[in-house]
Amino acid sequence: MNWSKWLRQIHRAVAVLFTLTVVANFAAMTQGPPPAWITYSPLLPLLFLFLTGSYMFVQPYLERWRASH
Repeated sequence: MNWSKWLRQIHRAVAVLFTLTVVANFAAMTQGPPPAWITYSPLLPLLFLFLTGSYMFVQPYLERWRASH
């Protein structure tokens, strides 16, 4: 498995984790004010999704740029 496929698989797995943390956050809000660790738990997966998603978005443009130089 090459780097790109590996990164996509991890991105998908983290997307599932992010979704679960958001669902847990909303479920905790129905019980009253949630603890801070539940409120902020989606931020780490979201940061990772942003970084990997940005890389995957820019990757085709980088490949075209490298091929032209």
